Amino acid sequence: MAHGLIRAKFVPDEPTQQMRDPLRTRKQMVRERSSHIQRIQKTLEDANIKLDSVVTDILSLSGRRIIEALIASQTMPQALATLAHRRIHASTDELEEALRGRVTRHHRFLLKLHLDQIDQELSANVEPFRAAIEVLSTIPGISTLTAEVIVAEIGIDMSCFPTAGHLISWVGLCPKNDESAGKRRSNRLKNGAPWLRPRSSNAPGGQLHQR
Repeated sequence: MAHGLIRAKFVPDEPTQQMRDPLRTRKQMVRERSSHIQRIQKTLEDANIKLDSVVTDILSLSGRRIIEALIASQTMPQALATLAHRRIHASTDELEEALRGRVTRHHRFLLKLHLDQIDQELSANVEPFRAAIEVLSTIPGISTLTAEVIVAEIGIDMSCFPTAGHLISWVGLCPKNDESAGKRRSNRLKNGAPWLRPRSSNAPGGQLHQR
């Protein structure tokens, strides 16, 4: 260390670190979204509301309207049925029958709790990195959110990576070259930056970020 022989670890600057936390939190919330949807479904079933039998997605426009009405203490099946979109396949009678339940105060509390968790949005301070994000998002397959995550994890100062290969290796997208006697034994990807590449992805050329 005294002679500078130890390679320095990559540490992003403070603005980049401040951008990381909300984006990482938002990614975790996206992962948790399906769990909250399942809990909403369980709560509806407990209240004998069979919303999933008349709508494909309980958080579609029709589903949301009905759930929000239930939260607001509307329990009349006839009134709830009128909130469904006219293009829905179920008939009015089927809707009313599916929405005939016993929604208690406890059910309304749980529905609102999980719906609020799903709807919650976090914004990151991306303005200092706007130009880099716009350039990255021009790459086919890279959305604005994906570009934001990439910049938040590696920053915009590439001088800390001697070559593009070093960056790819740090992210964990460089396949292992384990070959002996002409036989390749493994080409699995190593564990790199988990927020850029999920650990479960071991296929070379995997996506940087699950959208």
